Amino acid sequence: MAKKLALVGFTLLTGLVSSGLYAQNLNGTQNFVTTAVPFLRISPDARAGAMGDASIAVSPDPNAQYWDIAKIPFSDKNYGISMTYTPWLKDLVPDIFLAYLAGYAKFGEKGDKAISASMRYFSLGNINYTDGLGNPIGTGMPREYSFDAGYSQKLSEFLGTGLSLRYIHSAIASGVSYIPGGGDYRPGNAFSADLGVYYAKKHEITDDKSRTFSFGAVASNIGSKISYNSSRKDFIPMNLGVGVAYKSQWDAYNSITFALDANKLLVPVLNYAGSDTQVTVVNGILTSFSTGNQLKEIDLSLGAEYWYQNTIAFRAGYFYEDKTNGDRQYITCGLGVKYNIFALNASYLVPQGSGTTRNPLSNTLRFSLIFEFNKLESSGSSADDTTPAPAPAK
Repeated sequence: MAKKLALVGFTLLTGLVSSGLYAQNLNGTQNFVTTAVPFLRISPDARAGAMGDASIAVSPDPNAQYWDIAKIPFSDKNYGISMTYTPWLKDLVPDIFLAYLAGYAKFGEKGDKAISASMRYFSLGNINYTDGLGNPIGTGMPREYSFDAGYSQKLSEFLGTGLSLRYIHSAIASGVSYIPGGGDYRPGNAFSADLGVYYAKKHEITDDKSRTFSFGAVASNIGSKISYNSSRKDFIPMNLGVGVAYKSQWDAYNSITFALDANKLLVPVLNYAGSDTQVTVVNGILTSFSTGNQLKEIDLSLGAEYWYQNTIAFRAGYFYEDKTNGDRQYITCGLGVKYNIFALNASYLVPQGSGTTRNPLSNTLRFSLIFEFNKLESSGSSADDTTPAPAPAK
């Protein structure tokens, strides 16, 4: 186990600190775009995780804080909380995980405004760090976390927008003061913002049949670079995502949703060795549209969700990344159960690939617990809006 922990530690140090942000061009065929704090792009939602990470335009829940904050005012309930636990590298080590907590509250005369917040915590367990020669350089408990808060509102019956602000802290080499080849080490801090829009229009066919088309777009993690030493600064995973979804309500008992997301990192492909400190954030975003093969830098997520009586859900999905951009391709599946104000979602990523193309979530179950309700619970009353009111006194 110690050997495995040392390997993980060395990988983190060399991949995120010493190497920093460089595009790798292997034999002219690979264009890996790496960033610092990649945990910001780990899906923290079991529902989306079962749908190939397609969730930008699907119906909102508390995890919309991550996918597209503009969806929150379209929620059916006034309040919502979600908690997710995601094991990481389960096949290698047992104590690496991502924990996510998100919540929202709607307000306004028509409930067309919302405030929301979330916290993400990524623990890398106990690590024995080594240098490139295998010599010990320290031990520690590396960890990363972020906290964000946002505001969103409807602009019309069908259109909404939202903005969230985020603080990011990354201590990936906790317990180490000096990294060979990387100079003095210090934890990194950064600030970023998400800006999203969401459009959803429902077409009623009969009382029990309807069709809903929705569209979402979000620019996420747009913000400052992060620094782990005094000599360089690295990009965080700024991203542009666009999604569409189509929901068909067949009757009072059955509905199905199809979703498609496309994501592109707003980080330039830098085909040179050296520091990228001179590349500003704005220039980096603009350059990301002019370097490399644009179409091959887009990741695609395709997902489907079937509900029976709005009580049990079956989900499946597929994620595709081009071979020259990382070659991650995998199938996902999962279940959801909803009762009253509670919902439990589970997802599973089917093991595929090997080496660098094997997803760290392969052969992993992750779970999300969601609470959504219309009224804050008080003494003598229920949080569920379906509870009948008492009969008036005679």
